[in-house]
Amino acid sequence: MEQAFKIFLNLFAISAVRYFVIAGIAFVVCYKLLAKYLVKNKIQTREAQQTDFLREILHSVQTTAVLAVIAYVVLYTSFKQYTLVYTNPADYPTWWLWLSVPVCLVIHDTYFYWMHRLLHHPKLFRYTHLLHHKSTNPTPFASYSFHFIEAWTEGAVLLLIVFIIPVHVIAIALFTVLGFIINVYGHLGYEIVPRRFRSSPLFSFFNTSVHHNLHHKKFNGNYGLYFRVWDRLMGTEHPDYVKEFDKIQQSRFSNEK
Repeated sequence: MEQAFKIFLNLFAISAVRYFVIAGIAFVVCYKLLAKYLVKNKIQTREAQQTDFLREILHSVQTTAVLAVIAYVVLYTSFKQYTLVYTNPADYPTWWLWLSVPVCLVIHDTYFYWMHRLLHHPKLFRYTHLLHHKSTNPTPFASYSFHFIEAWTEGAVLLLIVFIIPVHVIAIALFTVLGFIINVYGHLGYEIVPRRFRSSPLFSFFNTSVHHNLHHKKFNGNYGLYFRVWDRLMGTEHPDYVKEFDKIQQSRFSNEK
């Protein structure tokens, strides 16, 4: 039991450091160091308050603990033998180790879309997802700001992944870090994608900070995490999204020829 607790604490510490480093750097750069230079990048003019930051951080730490428990169960208990997790890189081709990371993101996005829509059901919303939506103008610290129940539903995607595809522990680590970076971008409160992104094919597939910020502002629509695909297929993308994105980009690049 003591050894198990030590492993859990290590997992929690690693996850907490990841949260505070990635979200913290994004916050310091955008909200402190470069705030006056990024005025045109700001999606909402209203500023988040200190109480918002404290709430987001408190619940994000709670979520981090929940995710550490799930990671411990998957990687360090007898549960692992029933999964497709592997530790010997030679068990599968090297190319699969790297390819499995974007595959995990696709699985996660699909899981998140339907789980997210479910949590918006009137009978569930106030007991689960409402807490996350208290951040109507989200900051990077809101990335893991979930109700205790929602934290488990968010983390359960790992249980799904390890039963669907073979996944190396390195791929799991890369997936969680990359997924969190994208999540921080979605809650950044600033749009930072380059101008050419709008005219590229990527715009039709990938979410932006404006996309998820609009969900926090309006509460409905834009349920996807990484991609626009499910929202566009199911007709749940907010009708003002492209207009709002273009408005921000036009403001950002208005002085360019």
